[in-house]
Amino acid sequence: MTIKDTPEAWEIRATQTPFVGNKTSVRTDDVVMPDGTVVGRDYQVHPGSVAVLALDEADRVLVLRQYRHPVRHKLWEIPAGLLDVPGENPLHAAQRELYEEAHVKAEDWRVLADVYTTPGGCDEAVRIFLARDLSEAEGERFAVAEEEADMELDRVPVEDLVRGVLAGELHNNCLVVGVLSLVAARGGDGLDALRPAQAPWPARPFEA
Repeated sequence: MTIKDTPEAWEIRATQTPFVGNKTSVRTDDVVMPDGTVVGRDYQVHPGSVAVLALDEADRVLVLRQYRHPVRHKLWEIPAGLLDVPGENPLHAAQRELYEEAHVKAEDWRVLADVYTTPGGCDEAVRIFLARDLSEAEGERFAVAEEEADMELDRVPVEDLVRGVLAGELHNNCLVVGVLSLVAARGGDGLDALRPAQAPWPARPFEA
């Protein structure tokens, strides 16, 4: 048996969208279960996201500290952002986020991992990139506002982030998955064996 996630769509008898926000919405589907019963399932509809684990020549990861109101925490995170346009190329979105949040560009891009962040209650899909060969971006810095105006930026050794994850001190999904995937890739076939930056992403199809 191959251990691999597979697409499947159960019958939906009815659907409604009781809430529509600026970026996401909440949908209620009446789904037919295997025994024939119909059960309501509420979930957040999300456009999808990208995240960037930017690794410098000193084996440090570029991280941001940002306030996240739903969990009432300031979290250490890696640069990330929404796919602003349906069908947007995720690599281009990741390059934009790295520029806007850190004023950094990278020459080498790979796909580190693709994840569904909370599949029991949200359809958000995130592609996490590995970015290497970093340098300062050209031009003016992106103007920040709201929570990002209070954002802190740092570069932290990979080993310190791994320790923080395993100690329960770091909680951001993309940081945790990204850092542990980086370590796993190094212990396997190596970083150059990772998928190319334009690898297909069935969860959020795009044109290269």
